[in-house]
Amino acid sequence: MGYPYPIDLGGLKRYSLRQRRSKATVGEAASPLKKGITLRDFIDGLPDFLQARDLRVVARAVVEARKAARPVILGMGAHPIKVGLNPILIQLLKEEIVTAVATNGAAIIHDFELAFAGQTSEDVREALEDGSFGMAKETAVMLNRAINEGVKRDRGIGEVVGEMIAESEFPHRDLSLFGCAWRLGVPATVHVAMGTDIIHMHPEFDGASTGRAAEIDFKRFVSLVAGLEGGVFINLGSAVMIPEVFLKALSLVRNLGYRVQDFTTVTLDFQYQYRARVNVVERPTSKAGRGYYLIGPHEILLPLLVGAIIEYY
Repeated sequence: MGYPYPIDLGGLKRYSLRQRRSKATVGEAASPLKKGITLRDFIDGLPDFLQARDLRVVARAVVEARKAARPVILGMGAHPIKVGLNPILIQLLKEEIVTAVATNGAAIIHDFELAFAGQTSEDVREALEDGSFGMAKETAVMLNRAINEGVKRDRGIGEVVGEMIAESEFPHRDLSLFGCAWRLGVPATVHVAMGTDIIHMHPEFDGASTGRAAEIDFKRFVSLVAGLEGGVFINLGSAVMIPEVFLKALSLVRNLGYRVQDFTTVTLDFQYQYRARVNVVERPTSKAGRGYYLIGPHEILLPLLVGAIIEYY
């Protein structure tokens, strides 16, 4: 069998490019940058494609939710606190843009250490060599004490840690996210897994107290999710804990008869994470609502989104 003759293209059906439906047009291109440009002009001048488009959509969703008196719940891991975003997170609470906060257990550690000592985030690789990793005395003693004492008053972790910091004489207490939430009366819940946080390695740790306090916070978080219709849920950098807790809370409230269908979800992270994608962006909005995934470093992406929200507010 030899090579076939080249196919005859004489009968090819074609059309005019001007009549074709295309995905990209010159009207969606970016605007040139100029010296002295305003933040609003910069955001509006981003190309109308992919995540630049989604950034503006999410910002407007937050604005629309708050103008309609609907909630904006911020779920997050600890990394945003470590990379210096507390001033912006606190701004979101003070300006009533974010109406509730939910974090993992590591968040209270970094928040406390910044408020207490003005520094946080040890060198784990170096400290692990001699077993000194996670052995900061004040962090373990004061946080465990707050949790152990607070649960006797039926208080959750976020509330008692916030109260402890807000009423302290810590030199940087005004930069505490949990302290600010407590002063403003903004719900702040903390969701932990036993053995995952450094304060669990210390003799002051009481698993029963921590478990009970985490239970209180989970049920409070479920109550917040029950009112999420028309609102926005943001997952900032949590790969596992917050996406899992959010999914269970959403299933619970739907099972109980609450309507939570038409709302917006978004994950902001520096890479794609499975649970952050399926449990926050895809599954909760599969029949109604909208889900988005914005990729970028927390220390750049969050200020950019917040800047857009403020400009559109």
